[in-house]
Amino acid sequence: MKPGDHPEFFRFPPPEGRSRESTIVLTKQGRFLHDGAPVEHPGMKKAFASWLSRHPDDGRPILNNGYDWTYLTVEGAQRFVESVHDGAGRPQLVMLDGRELPLQAGALTCDADGQLWVVLPEGENACFTAAAQLELAPWLTERDGVVGVQIQGDFSAIAGADAVPSAGPLPKPGS
Repeated sequence: MKPGDHPEFFRFPPPEGRSRESTIVLTKQGRFLHDGAPVEHPGMKKAFASWLSRHPDDGRPILNNGYDWTYLTVEGAQRFVESVHDGAGRPQLVMLDGRELPLQAGALTCDADGQLWVVLPEGENACFTAAAQLELAPWLTERDGVVGVQIQGDFSAIAGADAVPSAGPLPKPGS
């Protein structure tokens, strides 16, 4: 049994001489910073992304590895699509936490800034990094003035894509 399985885990005080507050930041671009410096180690970035959750009492973003936890600052989205690759003719989304998911038809939205978002199977929204958004290009197409993705012959419109960039602000995905 891990300490994180204990019902009072999130109420235990921090280790002596430590704080639950950290200087770790997840930026709007999907990069982790610690003390202002980018976290470069791929394993650490993947671990941080997989440890992201919310404190059950106050809802603040935390990193929780089951043995200890700390608060962090999240500037924008909590989940990111880091890259996109071809998986037998279908776009495969590689998440910041290392998971790979097939892109589901109708799951994409576009905000007023032209930023792509996807609804994940668990219902949470994930933001595409700039690189991932570019890697989706082979599947992007326009049909009758509507931008969407063409996956194995099936067209699926990207919600909000027709309003970019001149129609004003769109609601953020999930609102």
